[in-house]
Amino acid sequence: MGSLSSLAAAAVFLSLLAVGHCAAADFNATDADADFAGNGVDFNSSDAAVYWGPWTKARATWYGQPNGAGPDDNGGACGFKHTNQYPFMSMTSCGNQPLFKDGKGCGSCYKIRCTKDKSCSGRSETVIITDMNYYPVAPFHFDLSGTAFGRLAKPGLNDKLRHSGIIDIEFTRVPCEFPGLKIGFHVEEYSNPVYFAVLVEYEDGDGDVVQVDLMESKTAHGPPTGRWTPMRESWGSIWRLDTNHRLQAPFSIRIRNESGKTLVANNVIPANWRPNTFYRSFVQYS
Repeated sequence: MGSLSSLAAAAVFLSLLAVGHCAAADFNATDADADFAGNGVDFNSSDAAVYWGPWTKARATWYGQPNGAGPDDNGGACGFKHTNQYPFMSMTSCGNQPLFKDGKGCGSCYKIRCTKDKSCSGRSETVIITDMNYYPVAPFHFDLSGTAFGRLAKPGLNDKLRHSGIIDIEFTRVPCEFPGLKIGFHVEEYSNPVYFAVLVEYEDGDGDVVQVDLMESKTAHGPPTGRWTPMRESWGSIWRLDTNHRLQAPFSIRIRNESGKTLVANNVIPANWRPNTFYRSFVQYS
């Protein structure tokens, strides 16, 4: 059984290497640091976790297709899929570490705006963190999809703004809103009776998940477990459980967001669950 789990874990790691990443940009690190000096921005601070806080300075770039969602596969290092469709609608961004937070920032929502570039509209737009920015050009760096970057422009100046390459922006964190959706769980490929991996998505409010626990419906010998087993963050918003016994479905899943609020999706994963399948719950943060 253990070998199945090891093979599955290796497959997940290889899939992580295959997902789209934000592109590197040419920049002068000294100049970038100088522009942000004296502004009270701490690279390792938790300023980004404050809702509707003061507008904070950042820099933005873009990657992928001009009117795309970023990665060619419409995914990213958070594990989300079809980010070109509702509710993401290509309004996505890579975040550097203070925003991505080792994956625990996946799904967080931010208002961003730009005013310095002559092509900027000054209007704020909402973007969702769906990917990791490995090449930051500033303490806070949003590497936006081409669609999101263009939306910051005045009407008709989308391409002109994109040609600017790197622009100064401001951001503030806001609650996520996914009208009509409940929290969803996508059982990842290569999951099996001793290895279970699940993507958590569409959480209103914080938009992110900092802990996931799983409860089996019964023990191998029959009685209900009544016990939550902590899952481990695999990568992005994907959480995994490796066991030395065959997991007994259906599964209930408990999640906790950054604000410490917990929700339980009872028996959300059915007894006949299958890998690479999406299961919608009946719960949502209010």
